[in-house]
Amino acid sequence: MNIRSRFALPVLSALLTALVLSANAWSRPLQIVLNEGKLRVGVALASPWAIRDDSGKLEGFEVDVAKRLAADMKVQPVILPYAWNKLIPALESGEIDLIAAGITITPERALHVNFSQPYASGGINLATNLHSTANVKTLEDLDNHSYKLAAVKGSVAVALARRILPKTNLVLFDDAKAAGSALVAGKVDAYLEDEPVPTFLALENPGKIDVPIAEPLLTTPAGFAVAKGEPDFLAFLNAWITARTADTWLPTTHQYWFKSLAWRKEKHDEDGAGH
Repeated sequence: MNIRSRFALPVLSALLTALVLSANAWSRPLQIVLNEGKLRVGVALASPWAIRDDSGKLEGFEVDVAKRLAADMKVQPVILPYAWNKLIPALESGEIDLIAAGITITPERALHVNFSQPYASGGINLATNLHSTANVKTLEDLDNHSYKLAAVKGSVAVALARRILPKTNLVLFDDAKAAGSALVAGKVDAYLEDEPVPTFLALENPGKIDVPIAEPLLTTPAGFAVAKGEPDFLAFLNAWITARTADTWLPTTHQYWFKSLAWRKEKHDEDGAGH
């Protein structure tokens, strides 16, 4: 038997197996998404990024983003919720085509995924008790042993508080609900937390709670994440972000979900209308 003939079949079989394994190990290229007519988007359940209503239906900022993105691509959105630590593995394994979950752009994550330019931003901001901080005019005024500053144990806000407000008495709480309640009750004077918690506390408690600093003290830009080796997908996402920012759709949608409680009111009115 000719040696090339004898080895041709095993080599071809190995190559085909490698191609199949490679296809299963990565998300689908943009053209395949367009051809098949479905966009699989991974989200993480966190208010108001992605939440479930009483019927179990997904809604939230990222849900709106996924639906608009799919509509502009003329495909159907398939929105799949994951635990936060399962999102990148799901993308790497090919279960989803992209992540839209307010995922912060970091060098460590960029070793595993390719990020788009930012399409949203979050960050850590300060909420204050209006009564107990009535004489506080600047952030430096708050850096005083006479004030109590709340933060959640183990959060990034703890390190930030110790860096920018080292003289303030730091009081640690087990969760955001407990810290927010302490601020409203006047048991602490200020609270460092990820947005939109400070903004929502102020909106829920007008006359009691304020967010005195317009921009977060620590900003975290969020981008879409796609699999490595997808330059066409990334180029499209960047173009989409540019266009939807320019026509104000992205900032308006972000404002609705993160800077107001209108979505809660609308949901309540809909629930009431059904009774």
